[in-house]
Amino acid sequence: MPLELRLLQQQFAVCRLGPAEDVPGWASAPGALTVLARTEGELSIVCDERVVPDGVRAERGFRTLMVCGPLPFDAVGILAGIAGALSAAAIPLLAISTFDTDYVLVRAERLDAAITALRAAGCDVKAP
Repeated sequence: MPLELRLLQQQFAVCRLGPAEDVPGWASAPGALTVLARTEGELSIVCDERVVPDGVRAERGFRTLMVCGPLPFDAVGILAGIAGALSAAAIPLLAISTFDTDYVLVRAERLDAAITALRAAGCDVKAP
């Protein structure tokens, strides 16, 4: 059975704040995907780009493909297969994993090429 991916409708931004900054209220806005990651060097936020205020350091214009899950924790090669297909097409990605599934973000201007590459690799990509 082919791997099934679903395109989320929103455009997303990847934001960088200082490591000691509080999580801002806009990062808690409801949406299809919001991810917070804090390290010693940064607070990263991935969210719907429409909620990110001007002046916040952000890379905007990402589209997101969600692997339809939930995926078992012992599943092997899911992200490797996606990354390989996109790498062969020279498409950079940002991968995010949650408890239930994986998400792959690509630049909006490369979305059509990404979908074509994934379908050629045998993935079933559902786009609205």
